[in-house]
Amino acid sequence: MIRDHFRIMKVDLTTGKANLIERDGRDQYLGGTGLAAMLFDEFGHMDRDWDDPDQPLIFTIGPLTGYYPLMSKTCCAFRSPYHNQYAESYAGGKSALSLRFADLDALVVVGKAKRLSALAVGSRLIEIRDVEYMRGFDALRTGRVIRKIFPGSGRRSILRIGPAGENLSAYACINVDTYRHFGRLGGGTVMGAKNLKAICILGDRGFDLPEGKAYSTLYKDIFKQLTTTEMMAKYHGLGTAVNINPLNALKSLPWKNLQQTSSPEADNISGERFAKDTLLRNAACAGCPVGCIHVGFVREQFQANNQYLYRQVSYDYEPIFSCGGMLEVTDAGQVLRILDVIEKEGLDNMSTGVALAWATEALEKGVISLDETVVPLTWGDAETYMKGVELISRPPNDFYRLLAQGSLKCAKKYGGEDFACVLGQEMAGYATGEVFFVSEALGFRHSHLDSGGYAYDQKHEDKDVTRALDFLVNDARERVVLNCMVGCLFSRGVYKDSVLAQALEAVGYGSLVGSLDAIGRRVQSLRWRLRLGMGYEPARVVIPKRYTEVTTWKGPIDTDYLEALRTGYAARIMEMGAPLPESEE
Repeated sequence: MIRDHFRIMKVDLTTGKANLIERDGRDQYLGGTGLAAMLFDEFGHMDRDWDDPDQPLIFTIGPLTGYYPLMSKTCCAFRSPYHNQYAESYAGGKSALSLRFADLDALVVVGKAKRLSALAVGSRLIEIRDVEYMRGFDALRTGRVIRKIFPGSGRRSILRIGPAGENLSAYACINVDTYRHFGRLGGGTVMGAKNLKAICILGDRGFDLPEGKAYSTLYKDIFKQLTTTEMMAKYHGLGTAVNINPLNALKSLPWKNLQQTSSPEADNISGERFAKDTLLRNAACAGCPVGCIHVGFVREQFQANNQYLYRQVSYDYEPIFSCGGMLEVTDAGQVLRILDVIEKEGLDNMSTGVALAWATEALEKGVISLDETVVPLTWGDAETYMKGVELISRPPNDFYRLLAQGSLKCAKKYGGEDFACVLGQEMAGYATGEVFFVSEALGFRHSHLDSGGYAYDQKHEDKDVTRALDFLVNDARERVVLNCMVGCLFSRGVYKDSVLAQALEAVGYGSLVGSLDAIGRRVQSLRWRLRLGMGYEPARVVIPKRYTEVTTWKGPIDTDYLEALRTGYAARIMEMGAPLPESEE
């Protein structure tokens, strides 16, 4: 049923009570990232830290969720344990469709359970169950147990954390339906602070599709573009892992803690190599016909009885870059073994791999010793890295407790800040140049998906600061609109403004069509106001020295251009975070 208001389930873990709330604002915030920011503005606390029990953990979907292919993401918003400011993360799986089938636009969780608990939410059900016996369970085992506790159909989505979330690592993730994750900035840590081991979303209702030819015709056209053209072919074929060799050729592949931007060994962990040696099957988020999830297999032999165990592990470009190239692990199977441990512990794979890369270089240079690392972290040694993952998740000493809060925080105490590969958080896998470095370092989510800065570097050899800054601001705003829907960003080549307008019109939201640009500006502004209000100072962001030592296909990094972009983007952020004129509110 099309409705102008939002339907929100708010659950208080402290009291065990829940209530259904309706809020206006569809015409101002659409849904997704806009709704999440609106709800945090209402329920969040600017003057309290991230782990205050009353801080909300928010999950939202958009007006097109369930109606069109690849409108399959959920936005998760929270105050981050990583920087103690407003943050977002996105995941797919079944989460978005499960919320739609539960007749909810948002789930807001506040409070803290007295004991470790699991929450089940549906249109007809709210249940909080004591699962203290699951403390210490890894994320995969937790999923198996929760499926038995809360039985359901294919419309059920299970969100859970591993030991890293319970132990409050600042980059613990939320595992979603095994192969997807709210990965960055510590959503799993927020669940751990709330004593919340798992959330089961039960899609126990149906919803009607629009009648008439306009909707069915548009749906078929979008489906055709997504499945029969070359536009999405790479995502189904080799997946994003296909980026390894091209970025290596461009000298833009972070390698060995960014000491290099290419390596002759890169082909050994390329998308082609993973497909040949490890690929078991493709999978897809609910409501997606593309199937970009690539699932490889890990084979382990037990010496006692000479038996073999096979485990399934998902991979794509970012995990391969962070746990392959950055650690100089050049065997596809060994990369998957590291990722398997990361999955179980419930950590963000990018932050974990990059943190271990920094620790390896710090150990190599004598900045730290074996007293700190416990195991002799060594380039290319998957066995020690697997142990290192567990030590980050379950810290045995002060070094790992601090490393679990972030590489740069650890480096500030022990040394090695110059080679900590941190751009707001541990970097994504694109050493493409100045525009990307500034985009991720200062961007709202410190994500490679905040804008296409990595693509801009590859397409523009000029050093026009104003042109680059205009691109970052405008491209980010366009992505904000798609994140209000909430669409998979892989589909942005299909869901251009004109198609989004048709899609909204066909499902009954035609009145919103003329407001998309204004909504994008409003949401972009509100998100920045929330971050700035929590202490973010973009002008004080420092880009570590390692990034000035990088050489790409264009040559050495231009430090003057980098600094001009950094100061210019900081000023643009302050402008975006300023209160909007009353006419635009």
